[in-house]
Amino acid sequence: MEKIDNVIIEEAYNHTFSGLTMYYRDCDLNPEWIARYKTDQILMERGFTDVSSFAEGLDKNLRYAIASNKAVYMGQINPDVAKFGFNLISAPSYYKVLDIYTIEDKTQVLLLHFDQKYMDVFNSVKSNIEEKVIGMGRESLDKKMLMQPNHDLNSQQWSERTSLPVGMSHNGIFFTDMENDPSTSGPQDGLAQTDPDHHNTTGRRDTAKSKNGFWKRLFGG
Repeated sequence: MEKIDNVIIEEAYNHTFSGLTMYYRDCDLNPEWIARYKTDQILMERGFTDVSSFAEGLDKNLRYAIASNKAVYMGQINPDVAKFGFNLISAPSYYKVLDIYTIEDKTQVLLLHFDQKYMDVFNSVKSNIEEKVIGMGRESLDKKMLMQPNHDLNSQQWSERTSLPVGMSHNGIFFTDMENDPSTSGPQDGLAQTDPDHHNTTGRRDTAKSKNGFWKRLFGG
């Protein structure tokens, strides 16, 4: 592998770690699918990623802890969603699996959000900054496991928004694998690139098409 220039590495780190904030997304996922995540794995999410700035006790079997400096707070558009701490990561998005941490029957997958142009850096270079983020992620889960789950984040409305895996189709196939296998592509490819009503939708169910859907309420239509 060709050595990456230190200037590019520094640029990637400044772009990725400056102002880094932790966001959360809980769901109940097939344990076999959870086991498919591996540390240092690179994920591509085709759809918009709904996350929360809030996290308390974990009522479901999986928590995605997503470290990002690119999430957009949606409560400034509609105060009604502030109760969810609702933030949005645009599509497509790229993540590095920094850590997989399990306590009893609960698992936290820690993801680092980065820009696609730094793919080579995060696919081949590890740093002590990542180790610090991992330590913070584990400490966070240790503390929050002692707390009661957040009522709003376990409501039907929010749970439907976060019920699907990150980086996988609704049937447990990584989107990166689908990209490398032409036989898995189809007419739905690319739906989630620009339309937030198709969050996480390529090869998945659509939970926001109805006239009174979440996004229509969000924008007050």
